[in-house]
Amino acid sequence: MKAKTFWIVLLALTPVVPLLGLLAGSSGLGLPDWHTETGRALLALRLERVWAGLIVGAALAAAGVVLQALLRNPLAEPYVLGVSGGSALGAAAAILFGAAGGVWTVPFAAFAAGAATLALVVRLAQDDQGVPSIYGLLLSGVIVSSVCSGLLMFMLSIAPAEGIHNVLWWMLGNLQMPSRPLLAACSALVLAGLAAAMALAPEWNALTLGSDTAHHLGVRTKAAVAAGLLLATVITASAVATAGLIGFVGLVVPHVVRSLIGPDHRRLLPGAALAGGLFLAACDTLARTVLAPREIPVGVITALVGGPFFLWILRQRRKAGWIG
Repeated sequence: MKAKTFWIVLLALTPVVPLLGLLAGSSGLGLPDWHTETGRALLALRLERVWAGLIVGAALAAAGVVLQALLRNPLAEPYVLGVSGGSALGAAAAILFGAAGGVWTVPFAAFAAGAATLALVVRLAQDDQGVPSIYGLLLSGVIVSSVCSGLLMFMLSIAPAEGIHNVLWWMLGNLQMPSRPLLAACSALVLAGLAAAMALAPEWNALTLGSDTAHHLGVRTKAAVAAGLLLATVITASAVATAGLIGFVGLVVPHVVRSLIGPDHRRLLPGAALAGGLFLAACDTLARTVLAPREIPVGVITALVGGPFFLWILRQRRKAGWIG
């Protein structure tokens, strides 16, 4: 009954949240006058932001689901594990130093840096048997993210002055698109990644039971893990290239959706993706209106929601004896 109610509420919110995003502006609710050139341009900008929120939120939530399945760790998510920080470092390097001429350059730079970061975090977290521990992943993710942040600050300190403001705003999480081709390219990558992840949902179900059990069920565990890490990195990098650093969507949304509809990834992945998109689109609408005419970066809103939620999950796991 809980799962049925979840889907009813989620499907009911699907048209409502984007509509609010189109209507909300600094002067209140209302559609811009599309009879004027300025009104049409404003409406197009709002459409882009709503679409970006849906795509980026879906990507981060789905990446969180996949990483949690692969690592069998409910605290795993792109931001906590350093994938977002690494992707941000690669994308910022491409933007700051003039390598962003092609539409695929920023996503590729974000993917390469994000993949390298995730590989480093998992390697540092492994014990003598090669199995990453929960504490090891968290600690390694924090350390590697800090190193990435330091390198990013160094790049900003030597970057041309005209690029610093844009990158700083982007680092805080921003759904105001620099270009439509970039949004289209990243959207294509995210949708392709989500489709591939859905096709592998039975493998994710088996992997949550452990590598040995999954192997006996006929899953090629090494190939499945490699594919999952690749997909999670691709869609995370695409999200970061589109909107910058937006944390905790990949932690909060999968955890809530899993508690409502269960751990079956055939339902969890689409549910989390849709809920993540709606959540981020709603956060962006709030960010644009709560202090209007000033705008808050959407990453600030998600951090204010996700930070306390992360601490609550960590405390619950500690009480249950899973950590420490």
